[in-house]
Amino acid sequence: MIEMDSGVNVETVFIVDDDPDIREGLCDLLDSVGICARSSSAAEEFLDAWNPKMGGCLLLDVRLPGMSGMELQEGLLKGNLKIPIIIMTGHGDMPMVRKVMKAGAVEFLIKPFQKEELLHGVEQAFALDRARRGEQESFRAIHECLASLTPREHEVMTMVTAGLLNKQIAAELNLSEITVKLHRRRVMEKMKADSLAELVKLCEKAKSRPGSN
Repeated sequence: MIEMDSGVNVETVFIVDDDPDIREGLCDLLDSVGICARSSSAAEEFLDAWNPKMGGCLLLDVRLPGMSGMELQEGLLKGNLKIPIIIMTGHGDMPMVRKVMKAGAVEFLIKPFQKEELLHGVEQAFALDRARRGEQESFRAIHECLASLTPREHEVMTMVTAGLLNKQIAAELNLSEITVKLHRRRVMEKMKADSLAELVKLCEKAKSRPGSN
């Protein structure tokens, strides 16, 4: 059973397998190398306990009672619930491999697999999760900066990043060039940009969807 309070800020491998011996063995293996592990016996049990804020990856068996592993993967994908998934099964075939990899699985392990195979897959999955969370944090920080701008500063920033000169912005907004320069300086400070090129990149990133890659 996954403990909600203990996994939110710790990278964790969430194991979903209906075989208690496999769950115990995997938890012991991961604990032995210092990796936090939590296990569930069914997809529904995992979903009831898991919080998307929890960092880590999902080690998922294909054959489960109730919702199958592939159905859980599809459901998470449709719900835009991001967690790197390592699929494991004792009954794999090429169509299954192609399907789960196309749906974004990090790795496909055939039972019984080697310790090194599992740890390599977990390392890859953790790296992907860290990158995604870093991108989300960057996206959030940019939007906090944007929210600090006044409506006039937003106007000036839009024109600056479109390539307009101060005198052109001044004429467009019926302001003095000095006032435009002041607004421009405040925009750079609030957006924490050291150059126009960096400001343009920040504005473009703000339009993107975090974790979409």
